[in-house]
Amino acid sequence: MDQIAGVAVLPILMVAFFYFFLIRPNNKQKKEQEVMRSNLSVGDNVTTIGGILGRIVNIKEGGRYFVIESSVDRTKILVERWAVSENKGVQKEPDNVEKKSETRKEAK
Repeated sequence: MDQIAGVAVLPILMVAFFYFFLIRPNNKQKKEQEVMRSNLSVGDNVTTIGGILGRIVNIKEGGRYFVIESSVDRTKILVERWAVSENKGVQKEPDNVEKKSETRKEAK
């Protein structure tokens, strides 16, 4: 009888381990990302899952798509909401950073 109880306890402990250390933290992280993605707004600096850094300049189709500027050249990229992996908030550009287009005009 004690052997049967010992054998029955092991699978229960394994299921509890997987739930508390793998499934539950993953669900919590998904919820946090959904909240972050739903709170994105124009001007936020974001990182996509592909590693592209940029600033949101436009929100299209009810928030399903974002247009981000990704460099000093103001390259615009259309990305879907699910592709945003991190929100770095609104960051002010430093005054001493020269823009590439301004340096081109001065060179001519």
